Amino acid sequence: MTSSSELFDFQGKRVTVAGLGVSGVPAAKVLHARGAIVTVVNDGDDARAREQAAELEALGITVRLGDGAALPEGTELIVTAPGWKPDKPLFLAAEKAGVPVWGDVELAWRLRGPEAAPWLAVTGTNGKTTTVQMLASILKAAGLRTAAVGNIGVSLLDAVLGEEHYDVLAVELSSYQLHWAPSLRAHSAAVLNLAPDHLDWHGSMEAYARDKGRIYGGNRVACVYNVEDKATEDLVREADVEEGCRAIGFTLGTPAPSQLGVVDGILVDRAFVGNRQKNAQELAEVSDVNPPAPHNIANALAAAALARAFGVPAQAVRDGLRSFRPDAHRIAHVADIDSVAYVDDSKATNTHAAEASLASYESIVWIAGGLAKGASFDELVAKSAKRLRGAVLLGADRALIRDALARHAPEVPVVDLDRTDTEAMLQAVREAKRLAQPGDTVLLAPACASMDMFTNYNQRGDAFAAAVRELEA
Repeated sequence: MTSSSELFDFQGKRVTVAGLGVSGVPAAKVLHARGAIVTVVNDGDDARAREQAAELEALGITVRLGDGAALPEGTELIVTAPGWKPDKPLFLAAEKAGVPVWGDVELAWRLRGPEAAPWLAVTGTNGKTTTVQMLASILKAAGLRTAAVGNIGVSLLDAVLGEEHYDVLAVELSSYQLHWAPSLRAHSAAVLNLAPDHLDWHGSMEAYARDKGRIYGGNRVACVYNVEDKATEDLVREADVEEGCRAIGFTLGTPAPSQLGVVDGILVDRAFVGNRQKNAQELAEVSDVNPPAPHNIANALAAAALARAFGVPAQAVRDGLRSFRPDAHRIAHVADIDSVAYVDDSKATNTHAAEASLASYESIVWIAGGLAKGASFDELVAKSAKRLRGAVLLGADRALIRDALARHAPEVPVVDLDRTDTEAMLQAVREAKRLAQPGDTVLLAPACASMDMFTNYNQRGDAFAAAVRELEA
């Protein structure tokens, strides 16, 4: 394999790094170390940015704070932080001047060495992190040296340039990262699902889906798609892959040939077996998946499909799923109080994730609300209405959910909390307890972002768990 970095000689090249932060600083250092003349531009000029700028300037790197719009003179390449929108003046100027734009993922891909570990890549609106962590657990159970990298865990630059030698990498990729990664060619890749999200960044659902679909480009072995989400299969059909690459579906139902699915509580593989028209390989039991909610079983099947595409044996799939423990705030059981379960799914920051969470329980008191990010809640409420015992709403855009409940679930009692202080979550949990009956689940699945009231979804989930523990005490 020829190192991709040979396609672009950085020595003496004028490279502009757009944005500081977790991707910009290491990118600037790596480029500088390879002889590039680096200028970093950053919109912000706060204390953190000045601290990072001082660190880079000590190395001889030019930093322009509060000036992320103009294209520095002589720029031959831009390496951007993934969150910078494509319509920023900097990128419009680059396009006019014929200057290429890469993201940190593209830079990492270009810098891989001649014996680089192949990438098993995952994207989707929801479930990416869990699936990549499951995949890494399975790969480790097979005795492979691996890491969960990309939009999670170890940075891709560290993974491809560090001293650690990996056999294979489990790579989480966001739509932002994929937009700026034109050369990426994974061993195998999966799109878990597609639902409207980040449309303010991409401009349209079509553009969002197109960027997600970039993950399939050039795949060598398998393009993994969700049988229940036709849009993901459509992306496989549209992908330009290497000859011999296969389309592999995953489903919560009985799998057809070239699919993985569920039969009588068993995860089975009819894709990577001999005579797949007749044969199936048992991989694990549904009870091996933690937690065994439907959308999490789908995540496990996608992870298993990518692992099997890499040649991992069935026993490693089972062992990897059994040893996997999900991150906090993902349908995490907090406590049982008076025969009512309290579950934290603060990570459900959009309607698609909340729908999957609500579908996991039969009778729910739903705690929801926050920043809607332009979302509509009618479809979510209409699909989930029969499961709702009650709803407690908080946050800036709670009225959108309240109105959807009035239209599609008028019989469901709703508590509307008009407050954003630190005690609001405690009151929400107390109101949910009042509405709940034995056998119910009080579920925090906000369907909204958290930044109106909290620093992030982690803090929101922590506030919920603390309120439940106070209630329990």
